[in-house]
Amino acid sequence: MPRVESRRREQVGERMGDGYGVRTWYALRETPRTVHGELGSWARDPLPRHTWLGWLPHAHVVLFAVLVGIGDINVYARLEGAGSGQARALVLVQVLAVVLALSRPVGAWWISTTVLFLIGLSTQHVAGAAGLWPWSGFGIALHTLLLLLLALRVSAPAAGAALTLTVLSGALNLVVASSGGSLTGGTIAFTIAVVVGVALRSSRVARTRLSAQQVLTAEERSRRTLLEERGRIARELHDVVAHHMSVISIQAQVAPHLVENPSEELREHLAGIRQNAVEALTELRRVLGVLRAEDPAAERGADTPQPTLDRLGELLDNVRAAGVAVEATTLGERRPLAPGIELSAYRIVQEALSNAMRHAPGAGVQVEIRHLPGGLTLRVANTPPTRPVDRAAVPLSPGPGHGLLGMRERTTMLGGDLATGPTPDGGYEVTATLPVPVPTAPLRASSPARDTPQKDGT
Repeated sequence: MPRVESRRREQVGERMGDGYGVRTWYALRETPRTVHGELGSWARDPLPRHTWLGWLPHAHVVLFAVLVGIGDINVYARLEGAGSGQARALVLVQVLAVVLALSRPVGAWWISTTVLFLIGLSTQHVAGAAGLWPWSGFGIALHTLLLLLLALRVSAPAAGAALTLTVLSGALNLVVASSGGSLTGGTIAFTIAVVVGVALRSSRVARTRLSAQQVLTAEERSRRTLLEERGRIARELHDVVAHHMSVISIQAQVAPHLVENPSEELREHLAGIRQNAVEALTELRRVLGVLRAEDPAAERGADTPQPTLDRLGELLDNVRAAGVAVEATTLGERRPLAPGIELSAYRIVQEALSNAMRHAPGAGVQVEIRHLPGGLTLRVANTPPTRPVDRAAVPLSPGPGHGLLGMRERTTMLGGDLATGPTPDGGYEVTATLPVPVPTAPLRASSPARDTPQKDGT
């Protein structure tokens, strides 16, 4: 059977073409099943209510049904004949059906349609009912409201089928009675109700789908941004780790030549260290190849040295060239840091400056780098903007464009903390604290740490 169905799909595609035509053909083929499923269900389907005011339309529907029902009962009460009494009882059932339509519209429509047909049969020979037959004006009003409530909850094909069955029931009244009568007024009213209901439902469904799509788009954008930033961090860490692994490999290869008459065991261990370093470096390059395969820009910049705090002066000069007033201050003793910390610190300052340029045009920026015995503190604060943000006039900023997300990823990766938020004067501040391991022995002679500010000491 699956093979036959596949072949049938291919034949339909050949006759109608691919894409929209095939989807339309299958939608039309599924219409009878959809109509049968919707009009054959008596499941509860209440009108949506968002607040307590949502009860107000329900109260209006009940009040309208009661008033129109009273009017219809009075009309049939003035007629003479046994059929008028039956008609009044059936009108009461129709009023209850309209109230039931607030929660079970399909079942209520079946009841109301049946009631209209039975009223037509019971009053076909009643004196004075010729002007009301097969439907009275009040009966048309009640059924019109019910069709509107039905069309708001079912699909357009199902609503059209309900309209058709209603009109056919009236036509059947005329055929059974073999007497004069007109369906024109009721048919027009019923059609208008169905058209309005289908239009309102389509609009509501479209808004709901648009809202859901916007939520999905926002979540997907956030997830994609997170993955892009993590990929960027992974590539940068690869460059840092690959450097150290290369050094280990070279040192392991050179070490036997620095020892006079090295033992075979020493040669074997050093060869194993070099082999492991080479294998680790190969795996790193393989992983990086997967990351860069989806990012041509990263592939073009694969051989570019990763920036450190030593290049922060160039970054500040570029920002000043864009028209931003930047002041930089370095506190504490500058000492060599791990390449990963240097790179992350540079990127955090870069992104903070980028955000200031994007969102605070005309503001001054203060960059403070504080070297502490056990950590590195980066603080970038801008004053309030002097003019509104003009998206078309914003200069190209030096950051990668992932904002607070990228900065938080970097600080979390290094076990640090990131604090962001507005300042009391209306500006914005970003403060990142990165832990720095204290070296067991000084790498070079240095003077005691001091807290004397050094302007542009980067």
